[in-house]
Amino acid sequence: MSLTETPRANRTHIGIFGKRNAGKSSLINALTGQNIALVSQEAGTTTDPVYKAMELYPLGPVVFIDTAGFDDVGNLGKLRLERTEEALSKTEIGLIVVSDATKLDQETKWIGKLREKNIPFILVLNKADETKEEIEKWKEELEKTYETRPMVVSALKGTGILELKQAIGKMTPAEKEESLVKGLASEGDLVLLVMPQDIQAPKGRLILPQVQVTRALLDMGCLIVSTDSTHLDMALAALKNPPKLIITDSQCFNLVYEKKPEESLLTSFSVIFAAQKGDIKAFIAGAHALDKLNSDSRVLIAEACTHAPLEEDIGRVKIPAMLRKKFGEAITIDLVSGVDFPGDLSGYDLIIHCGGCMFNKKYMLGRIERAEGQGTCITNYGVVMAKLNGILDKIVYQDI
Repeated sequence: MSLTETPRANRTHIGIFGKRNAGKSSLINALTGQNIALVSQEAGTTTDPVYKAMELYPLGPVVFIDTAGFDDVGNLGKLRLERTEEALSKTEIGLIVVSDATKLDQETKWIGKLREKNIPFILVLNKADETKEEIEKWKEELEKTYETRPMVVSALKGTGILELKQAIGKMTPAEKEESLVKGLASEGDLVLLVMPQDIQAPKGRLILPQVQVTRALLDMGCLIVSTDSTHLDMALAALKNPPKLIITDSQCFNLVYEKKPEESLLTSFSVIFAAQKGDIKAFIAGAHALDKLNSDSRVLIAEACTHAPLEEDIGRVKIPAMLRKKFGEAITIDLVSGVDFPGDLSGYDLIIHCGGCMFNKKYMLGRIERAEGQGTCITNYGVVMAKLNGILDKIVYQDI
């Protein structure tokens, strides 16, 4: 991914749902103008969700998700439905595709899911090749049943696709992500970024949270000074005035706190993402579960991305080492990554999640809701690092 490309996690996620052979794959091909998804008359062609990013005026950067039919059957169909449910948890705008308005049992169920989750949706009648009388009959029936006016298209012929794009472009997702630095910095503020260039830093590049925070600060009109942790003293000495805000890698919290000017505010990249992607209040509350842990406790560490283990990895090495040092070697620590996240979380005393820069806010809030619904505390890498270093009450964060 280039630094000018909008990450998929920051795009509005538009989920396409419907029965097998309703025309979902044909629709995503028509919407994107490319043969993204395999189209076949055989039911169940789509297995794993297909993602396609594009720009959709005036909504901006979006990603369409083509899903398996929600009427799938059998053992394989059950697995496909699990993937479709996973896609639903990321969806911010839904398209429900109907090709037969005489059998609407599953459509009713999934429209209910969208409404329950406060996800705006469009009902798409993929039958523009039928007679006008039949189309009008189905439109009236669908509008009466679901209290929403369906849009009529023919995905194969392209009829109604432009109008559908325009309708999607005017929609607003229920959850809108605020600026990463809103409330933390203002135009003209001097901000110091402390970014260790250790084994975790990719060769020749900055990691995604650092890139996105830098861009957000530039958009805010801030003055930015960057350094690695080994040159922090030199960076501070070179500044005429102390920085208004210091943003550091969470693993350097203690070092930076000890050296920062008293008037400079302190936070971390992970804490910033905790506020923007999730629920910072829930993460702060969850961090206090550390006060109740012991050697018999069970902790789950969850990463949004998948990568090879590194010697200095914060989630796989540093946080587990800090937990074992504080609570003993017997404490149980499990790790999951990517979209893997247990359905049953009740056996854990605490979940420690990464910043979630690879996920959208809706997906992260879904994980938090699942944890809280099962009575399990959940917190974030940066928040827990501040807590373990005894400075949780000394850092700043967005209260979104």
